[in-house]
Amino acid sequence: PDYEALKQAAKEKRIAALREESKREAEEAEAEGADGQETETGEGQSPAGAALIEMEDGEYAIEVEVKGGTGRTTVSSPAGLTVRDGYAYARIEWSSSSYDYMLVGGKKYLPLYEEGYSTFEIPITVFNEPMEVIADTTAMSTPHEITYQLIFHGDGIMSKNQTPQAAARRMVYMVFAIVLVCAAVSYINKRRRMR
Repeated sequence: PDYEALKQAAKEKRIAALREESKREAEEAEAEGADGQETETGEGQSPAGAALIEMEDGEYAIEVEVKGGTGRTTVSSPAGLTVRDGYAYARIEWSSSSYDYMLVGGKKYLPLYEEGYSTFEIPITVFNEPMEVIADTTAMSTPHEITYQLIFHGDGIMSKNQTPQAAARRMVYMVFAIVLVCAAVSYINKRRRMR
């Protein structure tokens, strides 16, 4: 049997069940709110505990480091930083595809994609200090929740096009353009010699 395919199918099934559970919980919370009861995010409170940041809404990048767990797992840094309505959210990409949800402040976040490395958008609750998160891994025989600390370095915020990944992408485009120009010049010189 193809164990990787079986593992991927099991992960997709578990994530689908978690999405269904989250949808049900959201509908129940909405129904409670419709009954006149107070909802979790009151006036003046940040959505999902996200920290307020004095930046224009948009896409940025932020340096992040991870501590805790077994020490073998890492997150991509810089991570994507989204500022919406003045609140900060990070796009965390783990070095493993085995995480099926994260807990931040007791709220569950599901992966953005079902394939590839486990990637989540979570609120940043604090800058320059350890922020405790829990990530559930399916890499073991049974799922386990593992506690990590993420440290988002507020002085390490940059525009998206200043990241090393953006610089590498620009370099690839430049090399491609140079190869095209060289090929065109070579073609033109060859045609001139043939005349």
